[in-house]
Amino acid sequence: MLKDWIDAARPKTLPAAVVPVLMGTAEAKRMGFFDWWPVVICLVFSVLVQIATNMANDYYDHIRGADTKDRLGPERLVASGRIEPRAMLIVSLLVFLVAFLIGLNLVAYRGWELLVVGIVSIVFGYGYTGGPFPLAYKGLGDVFVVFFFGLVATMGAVYVITGELTMQAGLLGLSLGLLANNILVVNNYRDRDTDKAANKMTLIARWGANFGLAQYRVQLVGAYLCLALYVTSTGEPWHALPLLILPLGLRLAAALETTEGKALNGVLAKTAAFLLLYGVLSAGSIVAGV
Repeated sequence: MLKDWIDAARPKTLPAAVVPVLMGTAEAKRMGFFDWWPVVICLVFSVLVQIATNMANDYYDHIRGADTKDRLGPERLVASGRIEPRAMLIVSLLVFLVAFLIGLNLVAYRGWELLVVGIVSIVFGYGYTGGPFPLAYKGLGDVFVVFFFGLVATMGAVYVITGELTMQAGLLGLSLGLLANNILVVNNYRDRDTDKAANKMTLIARWGANFGLAQYRVQLVGAYLCLALYVTSTGEPWHALPLLILPLGLRLAAALETTEGKALNGVLAKTAAFLLLYGVLSAGSIVAGV
């Protein structure tokens, strides 16, 4: 039972929640600020929202018919019968609630505006596949990922620690958001046929496989363009360290084009690992280059 709930949290997706907070913390350190307590709260809040979103996604994709026996991706807990649908929904809502209560500490630390950010993050996390206008089913899942798991998470961490919003934090956040969204691109590329059959009209289900291949490459290049602008703004060559792994990203883009079926699960895992490596190298270079 415990293993089922751990699987429902989808641990392999959690770098998308962790890396922006690490990056924001590094940027705050470069700006001359650091306090471990709000960093921990930001990290816990971000991870819990990610887990709750994953669980709600498991539930709603099942009841909307997107998860079937033809699914090529990893086994989903509700669709497979390992977790009852009602239990999954209740636990996802409870995790959202715990995230909200923990996030209130940030409101006390920095200000009421973070209450708005927290509520909006939770509402849109639930609304990714839930509610009357599920974003993922309307082709807006990509916007959600780039905005919340890139810009909001990174700039939010910087703001919590420093009390400031800067262009540099925005560039770092956009860079991470684009790379995080490449995880979603691989997922949607793999599931394009079953998504379309379930009327889950992701961008790739709507516009086809070639669009997905192009999107992956454009977002990879866009992430590195943001990094280049960041390095230019700081004037510190150390901050360009993630350029060392650009060939790995290009190799993944090529692999996406030549891989089909369940083998795409490996490309997805490597794309998540690439995001984590990029984030560690970038955050480390920002701290080292202070």
